[in-house]
Amino acid sequence: MSLNDLINKYNVPGPRYTSYPTVPFWDSVDISQEKWLESVLKSFALHKKDGISLYIHLPYCESLCTFCGCHKHITKQHSVEKEYIEAVINEWHIYLNSLPSKPLIKEIHLGGGTPTFFSAENLHYLISGIISKAELSKNAELGFEGHPNNTTKEHLKTLYDINFRRVSFGVQDYNIKIQKAINRIQPFENVKKAHDLAKDIGYSSISHDLVYGLPHQNINHIKESIELTNQLKPDRISLYSYAHVPWIKGLGQRGFDENDIPNGDEKRALYELSKELLILNGYHEIGMDHFALETDSLFHSFKENKLHRNFMGYTTNPTKLMIGLGMSSISDSWYCFAQNVKTVKEYLSLVNMNKIPIFRGHHLTQDDLIIRKHILNLMCNFHTNWKDDFISHQQYNSIIKRLKPLEKDGLVEINNNSLKISELGKVFIRNICMCFDIHLNNSVKNTNKFSKTI
Repeated sequence: MSLNDLINKYNVPGPRYTSYPTVPFWDSVDISQEKWLESVLKSFALHKKDGISLYIHLPYCESLCTFCGCHKHITKQHSVEKEYIEAVINEWHIYLNSLPSKPLIKEIHLGGGTPTFFSAENLHYLISGIISKAELSKNAELGFEGHPNNTTKEHLKTLYDINFRRVSFGVQDYNIKIQKAINRIQPFENVKKAHDLAKDIGYSSISHDLVYGLPHQNINHIKESIELTNQLKPDRISLYSYAHVPWIKGLGQRGFDENDIPNGDEKRALYELSKELLILNGYHEIGMDHFALETDSLFHSFKENKLHRNFMGYTTNPTKLMIGLGMSSISDSWYCFAQNVKTVKEYLSLVNMNKIPIFRGHHLTQDDLIIRKHILNLMCNFHTNWKDDFISHQQYNSIIKRLKPLEKDGLVEINNNSLKISELGKVFIRNICMCFDIHLNNSVKNTNKFSKTI
């Protein structure tokens, strides 16, 4: 079967597996502040030496990018910064007051929204408030997402001086027609200026986010964007598939005609060319959608089978406890997931009442934990082993049965107690993980839950 035939066969809606179970299958029935904190304390006690990770969601943007699937709040009023930061610090203090001792922070990531919407001074105030009552690990990884149009030298220097060494710049595509369609106008010169500033200041890992499958995008556009990216040589590249889900994200993703979006074979050709060009220029494929130079820590973690994946994406810090702060942030205690409310107004109101602002979550069962391990192994290492697992015989047989057609198509190799993804199978990693997904396969199929896998 040709690659195009395989793409047509497997290009179905499916999860991206930043968690297992995925959000649409969370039970959410028994979630309360008290039960969530019980789970946090359990994880903190069992994995204290591993430290914790923090994700901080900074939701404000001055304009709406029509490709974006993130939770954001559009405003040009920068007077909102201080109140929001105070709320995030207060939310953090609720956690600190519940923990029996000072936490060891292994990772902080500022996401959005647009973190560089906030002034350098306010970002400094935020991070100082976070780490003042915690211990920062000597090898902690601190990173933030920077918009090339408004990331200033002051932003970069201020955050560098408080131990930030990673920055990712959202590029998407350099073609002006595409940029107009997604309402994200940023010339190459703007990206180069921000990139060079970060490099000169001393950032050790600079990442660029590219997107394939955008409206009007074709082979020539991708080639040009990759060539310009290679001129700057970022340490890491995230090459994301555009997820067209207007039924979830509303009018923001209706800023162009549906017929303008490349699909199927055409879309996959954009990825394959990008991958070919990146590998020719010294990048290595890491997990799903990511590439890194041999000098980057992400590459080393991948080679040493130490790569981890959570709601922040791929990370070199495999902490079991990740606390999400801010509107819409998702936390993970390893035994439970919890998500904060999705509007700034409700978030501020609940935190000001001294409440952890969660509204949904999921307590993982023993089977969830086992399946989660396998999906993480596949997403991070392209192989997994189930020799010592104790899922039911019926579930095991169902998983193998779902995997057999993929084995026949050359996507996986199944041995007595293990599975390995083939080189061809890496294209279909989401489909392979779906074979393990008990919740997905036991559910009534709903194509509007997820974007397509290819």
